[in-house]
Amino acid sequence: MLGPILIGENELHECVEQLAERIRQDLSDQSPVFIGVLKGCVYFFADLTRAIDHPIEVDFIQTSSYGSSTSSSGTVTLLKDITVDIRDRDVFIVEDIVDTGITLTDLRNLLLARHPRSLKVVALLSKPSRREIDVEVDYVGMEIEDRFAVGYGLDFAQQYRNLREIHELVQD
Repeated sequence: MLGPILIGENELHECVEQLAERIRQDLSDQSPVFIGVLKGCVYFFADLTRAIDHPIEVDFIQTSSYGSSTSSSGTVTLLKDITVDIRDRDVFIVEDIVDTGITLTDLRNLLLARHPRSLKVVALLSKPSRREIDVEVDYVGMEIEDRFAVGYGLDFAQQYRNLREIHELVQD
């Protein structure tokens, strides 16, 4: 059941703008690659990359670790790989949320094996209280408490992604 709003639409917009500004300040003259982690990143990724006034290349990768559950299975499956060559490129992984750190650690290892010049992580949300693996997140929009969040790309069983704000999902 859809619960209370955790983060409103205006607050999300301000957060994305602040993240984009921080990233813009750190960009080199090269054209970086922004890799969105599907499906949850879609709304955040679109807003973030449009707010970065710099030539960039975009691609997507898709993994699965939740299925229809509210907790990670601990097993990460690669469903869609990137198509761009990232060797000697500055790469930004764009995540909707970093929870246990398991998926992000696997993604980092996969992409580092392809020898990018640099690899940074951008996450809209972070739940540090849920970390099972200590993983570095270079740009964090907001830290949230251990609540199951839906909306603005975040889902439960593929539902609620299209909400303009982030709500808590309340289990009966």
